Amino acid sequence: MDKMMDSPWVLRIVALFLAFLLFFSVRTELSPKNKSILNEQTVVIRDVPVDVFYDDKNLIVTGIPKTVNVTIKGPTPLALKAQTSRDFSIFADLSKLLIGEHNVRLQYENISDKLQVTLDPATIKVNIEEKVTQEFRVDPELNTRLIEEGYILNSMSSNPATVYVTGAKSAIENISYVKATVTGEQGLREPFSQVAEVKVLDRDLNKLDVTIEPATVKVQVDIGAYSRELPVVLKEIGKAANSITVNQLTISPTKVRVYGKKSIIDALTAIPLEVDLSKITESKTYEFEVKLPEGVTKISDSKIKVKADITKVEQEKTTTTTTTTTTPAPPPTPPPTSEESKTPSEDDTPPAEKTEDIDS
Repeated sequence: MDKMMDSPWVLRIVALFLAFLLFFSVRTELSPKNKSILNEQTVVIRDVPVDVFYDDKNLIVTGIPKTVNVTIKGPTPLALKAQTSRDFSIFADLSKLLIGEHNVRLQYENISDKLQVTLDPATIKVNIEEKVTQEFRVDPELNTRLIEEGYILNSMSSNPATVYVTGAKSAIENISYVKATVTGEQGLREPFSQVAEVKVLDRDLNKLDVTIEPATVKVQVDIGAYSRELPVVLKEIGKAANSITVNQLTISPTKVRVYGKKSIIDALTAIPLEVDLSKITESKTYEFEVKLPEGVTKISDSKIKVKADITKVEQEKTTTTTTTTTTPAPPPTPPPTSEESKTPSEDDTPPAEKTEDIDS
């Protein structure tokens, strides 16, 4: 064996065999087919924006996807460069198309010709329509279940009250609602304001693809206690003094607004006002406090004015005869009899005179 290996011819044959083996091995590696396989790369670039060219001042285009996926296949350096830099663009040229529906093939630029490009989707269906701008009133809305029991939504208003909506003619014609929805926590009981987004909806409450200016409005929400206006009914209590006759009692105001739970307030028909007649002493205006019915939390006028018209009755004066003590007058002298009326005789002479005559 050693002699064979020492033979120059054996060494020459082995060297030749190795040379052939190396030659064919290198040739296979350098063949165009294998070289292409080793240097080729496939990459997928997702969410590439789509540019659209058309008369955007007068027309509206629908059906254009915002993004597409781009698959690039080719030499690894070029494919990786395109994936990293993303300096190419995808677009749809609609500048020469008329109003109506069209099938349009998307195009690309700034991608090497050595790369194979596939777009998903490659073809799109677009609708070109006239652009229309119209003014709409904004309707604010709030879920009333958020309002605390005993309180109600009095009113809602938005500032500004209207917005301008721009879109395709067909979209503008399908607008049924322009709303601004406000939200809040459970148990709302006080007024508040909130900035809300404006939404444009069709009759099925589907959001329409339109432009809104302004996109938000400030909504003012007025929440207050439930109330009703009820008449005031006068209720007389007590008794007027004997010397007073009450001719008329006039109340003011004749109606008041009461607040409270809806079930309680709706059951009331009037608000009684108790007027104590014993406190009315003259014709003037009095004030009496209103007693709140059970369940009423507040009243617009807690005191009611009562104008009284009375007549004072004068008592009959009892005449008292005052008895004065005086000397009784002498009884009248009786008239003289017929004998006493005669001419006085000597017998009528006073006794003194008769005595004197006897002595003489």
